[in-house]
Amino acid sequence: MATDYGYDSGLGFPEKVRRHRVPAGLRAPFEGRTWREFGYVLLSLPISVLLFTYAVTMVSLGAGLLVTFLGIPVFAAGLAGCRGLGALERARARALLGLEVGDPEPLRMRKSGFMSWMGAVLKSGTSWRTLLYSVLHLPWAIFSFVVAVNFWAYGWALLTYPLWFWLFPVYGGQGGLQLYGDETHHIYLDNPFEIGVTALVGLLFTLATPWIVRALTTVDRVMVHGLLGPSRLSARVVELESDRGVVVDTAAADLRRIERDLHDGAQARLVALAMDLGLAKEKLAEDPRAAARMVDEAHGEVKTALQELRDLARGIHPAVLTDRGLDAALSSVASRCTVPVQVEVDLPARPAPAIEGIAYFTVSELLQNISKHSRATWAAVDVWRVEDRLLLQVVDNGVGGADVSSGSGLAGLAERLDAVDGILVVDSPVGGPTRVTAELPWRGERAVR
Repeated sequence: MATDYGYDSGLGFPEKVRRHRVPAGLRAPFEGRTWREFGYVLLSLPISVLLFTYAVTMVSLGAGLLVTFLGIPVFAAGLAGCRGLGALERARARALLGLEVGDPEPLRMRKSGFMSWMGAVLKSGTSWRTLLYSVLHLPWAIFSFVVAVNFWAYGWALLTYPLWFWLFPVYGGQGGLQLYGDETHHIYLDNPFEIGVTALVGLLFTLATPWIVRALTTVDRVMVHGLLGPSRLSARVVELESDRGVVVDTAAADLRRIERDLHDGAQARLVALAMDLGLAKEKLAEDPRAAARMVDEAHGEVKTALQELRDLARGIHPAVLTDRGLDAALSSVASRCTVPVQVEVDLPARPAPAIEGIAYFTVSELLQNISKHSRATWAAVDVWRVEDRLLLQVVDNGVGGADVSSGSGLAGLAERLDAVDGILVVDSPVGGPTRVTAELPWRGERAVR
């Protein structure tokens, strides 16, 4: 076994990567993962019997008592017990299978009290999914237990047959495992060739068993993840709530930026302009030349204020984007970059207006980063569509070292894209080049709203 150093693409720092000289097929019977998965299968049978017995007993008892008031509390208590057993199953899957499953959504009670708790348990989808798991897992646990134990036992027994075949009693000079026998025929595995073939068959069984067990536990993983983990709807609701918060915070930050730019820029210039024009009006009769000079200066201030207002409007949503689309708008942004930028937009149609605006904002921010920090001599912007996704990529030959996790503007871009189910991927090794890829939905329902 050799040890080498590599890079974990998901984390970005060097880690030890073990490179085994022994093939995975030969290592599998002796790996800890195989024995943990086999232990999971062995434990599944008694645990599934317990779960099935508890679930059927409580459901039957609650259903039988429905004619009285006690039926509903018993039913709720049974479902609550299933939730607790489901938590133990998640812990077992986490310990033996390495399956990370998040806890399901907690009970949502509008007010405290037993009746509110009982209603929350009965209305919770987690409770019913756990009950379904308790019922369905028993037949699968029986099947996986029988298959895994038989393959494992027969494999090792046949593989080690040359070591223990002599334990069989000798009949008529024959000693070994009797495969077939009646009054006239007897077949024993006793000569070297038969013993070798038996061991070879056992080796094949032994090497195949870990992969069979792995396939069996894959079904367990699916059941635990699908029935005991958080529901997709609940996860989607949590994601939407998080994205809504990001959108609200982003909108508030944009409004503050616009207000600050107006207050510190155009508004201040317009106030100074009004004062200059007032002074020019007073001097018009006394000193026409001085008044004309002040009016001329005020005219320059007007031009500057108008340019600032145009820049501010362009940062919000430029008119060229609305009128002519991403190609013209990105070309306009690229022309203002401090390095030469090649723009290529290959789109069969225009995406949703909200997506188009986010794409424009993303490229604008990335080109600003290139101008300020990259020390690049060239850059390129590519925009294209793949199925129902809009992809854009910005590349430069700068010094690199950009990192989303550093809390820079890239982190804000990533949050903005995530709010509309987008993705931002940054590949920027130290020394360059830097390649930033963004993926957005073409016409997502959330984005169109």
